[in-house]
Amino acid sequence: MRWLAKLRMLLRSVFERRQLDSELDEELREHIEQEIGNNIRAGMSQEEARRAANRTVGSLSLIKDECREARSANFIETFAHDLRYSLRMLWRSPLFTLIALITLSIGIGATSAIFSVVNGVLLKPLPYPHPDELITVNHAAPGVNLPKAGTAPFLHFTYHDQAHSFQGIGLYRWASRTVTGLNEPEDALSLNISAQVLPILGVQPALGRWFSNRDDAPGSPLTMILTYGWWQTRFGGERSVLGRVVTVDGLACEVIGVLPPDFTFLDRKPGFLLPLQLDRNKTILGNVSYEGVARLKPGVTIEQAAADLARLIPIALHSYPPQPGFTVQAFEDVRFAPRLEYLKRNLIGDLSETLWVLMGTIGIVLLIACANVANLLLVRVEGRQHELAIRAALGARRRDIARELLMESVALGLLGGILGLGIAEAAIRLLIAIAPAHLPRLHEISIDPVVVAFTFFTALFSGVLFGIIPVFKYAGPRIAIPLRGGGRTSSQTRERRRTRGMLVVVQVALAVILLVGSGLMIRTFHALRHVDPGFDPHDALTIRIAIPAAQVQDPVAVARLEQSILDKIREIPGVAAAGTTTFIPTDSGGSRYQVYARDKTYDKVPPLRRQKFISPGLLAAMGNRLIAGREFTWADVYERRPVAMVSENLARELWGDPRVAIGKEITPNQKDPWREVIGVVADERSEGMQQQAPASAYYPLLLYHFDNNQVVVLRTVAYIIRSSRAGSQSLLAGVQRAVWSLNPALPLADVRTLEEIYSNSMERTSFTLVMLAIAGAMALLIGLVGIYGVISYGVSQRRREIGIRMAMGARPCHLSRIFVAEGLVLALTGIACGLAAAAALTRVLGSSLFGVSPLDPLTYASVSMLLITAAVTAAYIPALRAMKVDPMEALRLE
Repeated sequence: MRWLAKLRMLLRSVFERRQLDSELDEELREHIEQEIGNNIRAGMSQEEARRAANRTVGSLSLIKDECREARSANFIETFAHDLRYSLRMLWRSPLFTLIALITLSIGIGATSAIFSVVNGVLLKPLPYPHPDELITVNHAAPGVNLPKAGTAPFLHFTYHDQAHSFQGIGLYRWASRTVTGLNEPEDALSLNISAQVLPILGVQPALGRWFSNRDDAPGSPLTMILTYGWWQTRFGGERSVLGRVVTVDGLACEVIGVLPPDFTFLDRKPGFLLPLQLDRNKTILGNVSYEGVARLKPGVTIEQAAADLARLIPIALHSYPPQPGFTVQAFEDVRFAPRLEYLKRNLIGDLSETLWVLMGTIGIVLLIACANVANLLLVRVEGRQHELAIRAALGARRRDIARELLMESVALGLLGGILGLGIAEAAIRLLIAIAPAHLPRLHEISIDPVVVAFTFFTALFSGVLFGIIPVFKYAGPRIAIPLRGGGRTSSQTRERRRTRGMLVVVQVALAVILLVGSGLMIRTFHALRHVDPGFDPHDALTIRIAIPAAQVQDPVAVARLEQSILDKIREIPGVAAAGTTTFIPTDSGGSRYQVYARDKTYDKVPPLRRQKFISPGLLAAMGNRLIAGREFTWADVYERRPVAMVSENLARELWGDPRVAIGKEITPNQKDPWREVIGVVADERSEGMQQQAPASAYYPLLLYHFDNNQVVVLRTVAYIIRSSRAGSQSLLAGVQRAVWSLNPALPLADVRTLEEIYSNSMERTSFTLVMLAIAGAMALLIGLVGIYGVISYGVSQRRREIGIRMAMGARPCHLSRIFVAEGLVLALTGIACGLAAAAALTRVLGSSLFGVSPLDPLTYASVSMLLITAAVTAAYIPALRAMKVDPMEALRLE
């Protein structure tokens, strides 16, 4: 049980240190007295006996240290002593400590804040059991130039019956629903799922049950599951909600369950879930408007699952009848291919690259901060050279001095980490309050134990990093040189200047990298802002309104109600134009379909084109330009005229000249009637400013014999209202009164300005720009502080040299140029190194840039000139002090 005795002794050493030290002193005193007695009996005098005893016993301090090490407590006492000593030394230098802590806390805080985002978005697993088994099941369709497509019921049923790779597979689709009968009519987001989805996710109900196969069967009574938040806000959290009937799109739905409070699915928050109720007997080829989710079997890779589904696609194509107007061969030409992604990857998308770039960017800021603090420490320790040399001469070991110096820097780093954690917490709160639209899993970003541990190790690493340079410099074998050189201060040695200069060069080089990155993003943002979007995003309000079939069944009556709503809106004071569309540019959603031209021949299915269903007046409301022809009229709608419009790029692709397109005929399906092209609309960058404008076809909102349907009417449309009062509550209230005067059961949903939607499409670019700009500004400021500090310290240490030069006739302006030139040399060296590094590193921003090259010469030149100007300014301020040095006073002080 020796370990137990050692543990007992260790505990006594920690908690009863004074008693043990007293016992050790008593034991040593008795031993010395015994040795003195032996010497006296050997014939020595009292004084000689004491001196001989002391020589025999040796250094009492070393004996005590050896005894403490023997009882395994010396390291604890040494650590505590070094920590107390370091804190005292920092307390005695408040200005140095304040500057160092501010620098470190900003660097560490920014690093921890970005890491908390990386941790919450990229590193944390999804909140489901075994989330690494969950995948999304979608497809690519290269035959129609569609790299990202969804899935379809005919594929889902085949996979469900014959795939060997999954524990389960389900289907889902998002939809907007009109809820009435609770309070005011409400438009709510619903998640429509097959019965397998919730068991696949492994989510347990907070109340009630999940959908059964019977609930999901076609023709079964409608049921619904409420999300926790919707249950709390609409029903007050009443447990009696089970069995309640809610009217959704005019149909009665029975509440059968409530989701747990932490339920999320792909970062969207539906109000409730509904069963899809797909009918296998009515399934046909086509309708790729769903998405799939599956759970892999243990040991099955995503590549094996993709191969399994690829095997089943030909089987699916020959198991169900084709859509009317198409053949099986036409669907084979689409060349469906599985596109499987882990659920987490599907949620995050390509944001991971941006976040890791930002993490690296902030890491560079931290390195600059460490270099700056290392420079401050070099200056501080240089002022203590004589103290350290005297301690070494008195017997202090170099390793003890090195340990104390390193402890001081580590203590400084840990204090900076504590303050940085507070800065990170404030930054995260601000980020959550801003709630960037492009940032998923925002509610999972927090200062959790992982972030705290990361901050601790970052602070510890930083302390060691900037503390190791003074240790090697001033606690090495040459520690006693100051004593041999005397106490007289001479001009600064070339070696010391070189060390601090190298640190400044590092700071400037790293600052260049960040400034080039932020400069490229500024140029990108400027280029995006000057791209013609094809519409006017200013002074326009968008509102989505859905007219359920349960309220208005007749398609023509739906179109007339939509026209009446537009007429009422146009009567509102300040409204210049109004129209409806099924797709708002740069927003999510929309549909795609083939476009056949009558005067062309096709040996395969043509590529998919974006299709929009619009009302008369939409072009004026959106600010679209009409290149040729005319737009739709209400006479076209009600007189059943087979008309269409096309985008300028589609007209050029099909007929070479937009003006030639007028009078041509197109159709989405060769079995449908041909539709005359009556207008050509200017290209619209509807998928974002960084994407080319998609070729588009425009159709009226009420059509006959379209896509194998007798009558098609668009019941859910977005109203675009052009007014100088867009975004005001008064305009929204006026629109609400206008709509409810015609039908009080219609809710207004997705109320946004068009400029807000347009800005959100560039939010990722602006977010990256802001973060890089902040990092670049911090790096520039810290780098300039470094240059100023080195030149300023050089002036203070070279006062004697300056005095001699001035006494020998040197002009003050000549002396100032010496110091400005020194700062400029440091800056130019750092700029040269930084530009070379930036040329290699900024290529990772390639996917985020638009209209500018990663090697853009204007950006590189601007950053260089900015840093040169700033460096000259930072060096000139201390150089002014050199011009004011009194030669006699400087020599007298030396």
